[in-house]
Amino acid sequence: MSKADIGVIGLAVMGENLILNMASKGFTVACYNRTTEKVDAFVAGRAAGKSIVGCRSLGDLADALQKPRRVMLMVKAGPAIDAIIAQLMPFLEPGDIIIDGGNSHFPDSIRRGEALEAEGLLFVGAGVSGGEEGALTGPSIMPGGSPQAWEHVRPIFQRIAAQTEDGEPCCDWVGEGGAGHFVKMVHNGIEYGDMQMICEVYDFMREALGMTNDEMSAVFGEWDEGELDSYLIEITRDILAYRDETDGHVVDLILDAAGQKGTGKWTASTALDLGQPLTLIGEAVFARCLSAIKDERVAAAEVLNGPDEAYEGDRAAILEDLRSALYASKIVSYAQGYQLMRAAAREYGWKLNYGGIALMWRGGCIIRSAFLGKIKEAFDGDADLVNLLLDPFFENAVEKAQVRWRRAVATAVQLGIPMPAMTAALAYFDGYRRARLPANLLQAQRDYFGAHTYERVDRPRGEHFHTNWTGRGGATSASTYDA
Repeated sequence: MSKADIGVIGLAVMGENLILNMASKGFTVACYNRTTEKVDAFVAGRAAGKSIVGCRSLGDLADALQKPRRVMLMVKAGPAIDAIIAQLMPFLEPGDIIIDGGNSHFPDSIRRGEALEAEGLLFVGAGVSGGEEGALTGPSIMPGGSPQAWEHVRPIFQRIAAQTEDGEPCCDWVGEGGAGHFVKMVHNGIEYGDMQMICEVYDFMREALGMTNDEMSAVFGEWDEGELDSYLIEITRDILAYRDETDGHVVDLILDAAGQKGTGKWTASTALDLGQPLTLIGEAVFARCLSAIKDERVAAAEVLNGPDEAYEGDRAAILEDLRSALYASKIVSYAQGYQLMRAAAREYGWKLNYGGIALMWRGGCIIRSAFLGKIKEAFDGDADLVNLLLDPFFENAVEKAQVRWRRAVATAVQLGIPMPAMTAALAYFDGYRRARLPANLLQAQRDYFGAHTYERVDRPRGEHFHTNWTGRGGATSASTYDA
């Protein structure tokens, strides 16, 4: 019997559907799950009659694979990954490849790659996006890790990945170490931001304009035909129109307390570690946290008052303002995400292909949109582009949207409709376009109470000064460093 092309460990939703995807593309797949009854049920059910081999132990899985062995872990991120790697290693040989296809934190991927390479094994940390449907029909795959592994996983990954309209696979090598999972983390952070901004627009439509779910669905459907064409706009249209067997809208029955699995939080905390102003995604994470304290909000609603939430202006005009605000804020979200990737590339020595990353996100993944083609064009035109806002296309797009963007945010503030993500996007834009910010006063405050020193506009950068503001502090100053 011929050996399998790849092994997959983990038969949850993503694992099962990736296996079926691989088999549909002509690959033979060996599968294993810690609960072996699940293997039996899968092989006898959805996998029946397909080129899928069920294995009842890790040793059986290793024996079923051609060399070098390719083993993909589709299990919950965290300690479970380390436990399975430890159990699997006795059955592997130098040159074999372990692939982590879960949502692992990139420092864990760096650590695992170094440990496995020390043992002669190769490691790939592959971000996989697209959910259940994407896993089955073609996800976006973002692999990184041991460069020598790419030639062995490429034929499979690029065959099962989503394809762009031009036939390009939404999968390419990202970089060494934890680069693959880092890019997936940023993808998820941008996803948090996109979802939050759509929710802010929905909230304005519902609370301030009194629109019905069907009316809102129609608006999102129109927007999906233009520059906001994207998967998340598309599913928002469908969600708002969806009724259950009672003919009621399901969206109205869902509790307004958001969950999260941590990738957005990782993105925000990594931005703080690298000193990057990822304000929009940070606000999107905090908005989920605020939604989660539902009981507190219900109690506060009985005590705290705000303005009347009714809008009395022209509905068509404010909807156009909201569309422009959403588009401009989306540009800022990607600009911040790409700034974070550039900072990480400097920190970890990665050579990231920024245009290629946009291509990987063009199809299969949750943030897929026509918008991403313009990002690829921007980096194709200038590989060293510092910020997307400085690309001519995006500069013009934001300039065109700016008046409506400001009006939408200002109107929301006046009406008491929270728009944390889109407000943060506008504040970032206004801060980034300013040659001078009030941080000179902030530095004076720091020097006043802590002798933290400051630089001067009339002296070269890198020289630090201290003022004895009170006459009692003396000339001693604190050391200078950036946290």
